[in-house]
Amino acid sequence: MLKKNLKNLSNQYAKIFATSTPFNHIVIDDLFTQEFLHELLENFPSSTEKVWWLYDNPLEKKLAFNEIEKLPVIFHNFFEFMKSKDFINFLEEISGIYGIIADPKLNGGGLHQILRGGKLDIHEDFNIHKELNAFRKLNVILYLNADWKESYGGDLEMWDAKMSQCVKKISPLFGRMVIFRTDQTSNHGHPEPLNCPEDKSRKSLATYYYVPVANEQKVEYRSTNYKKIPGIIEAPEIDELRKLRLIGRIENRTT
Repeated sequence: MLKKNLKNLSNQYAKIFATSTPFNHIVIDDLFTQEFLHELLENFPSSTEKVWWLYDNPLEKKLAFNEIEKLPVIFHNFFEFMKSKDFINFLEEISGIYGIIADPKLNGGGLHQILRGGKLDIHEDFNIHKELNAFRKLNVILYLNADWKESYGGDLEMWDAKMSQCVKKISPLFGRMVIFRTDQTSNHGHPEPLNCPEDKSRKSLATYYYVPVANEQKVEYRSTNYKKIPGIIEAPEIDELRKLRLIGRIENRTT
């Protein structure tokens, strides 16, 4: 499965993670073998093959699926590795965040797929996993987009805390993993509608990581907080939609 030894990477990656802007992150290419990556891609369900969660509103247009038990065993193997002791130790060492726990139910994570015209506006992530009673701290995304062209778009954009400018763009290339800190200042997304051919889609696997909320801490749950991009003229109802989205996700099931 792995092409690189995690233990040999921790010190090097920790320095990169700590100094990256606009917020802590690292981009890792070729962590997994090509054979393993291609098996994931070959078994990745199409938009019509499963009953996906559909996000379809002016802020987000994407598909999500986290019922891993309904997928080929290769996905079970991947997500089991992502919550293994070895990988969590690796995350702790490069991030400096300790006591990390993985979400066994992949709440909001799992398989993501964005079709032509889809997008994900710049946002900060939901802050609390209610069932785990834990703060969300890290996102790990693995991209599965073979032969991806720059003209297709779909770059992961990272914006500064004040939402004044995009500081970095990361292309969703095949086998690329992005690990980044998530909190109220880690503004990210891909706001430009995807321009890939109809027979392609932006595919990714997402796993989120948490640390327990201390007993004395009282934190109010906040759902995904979508941000306004400066200089963009919007319809008045978009701000109302952002407020509604802060309460909880707006979703439908595909049929």
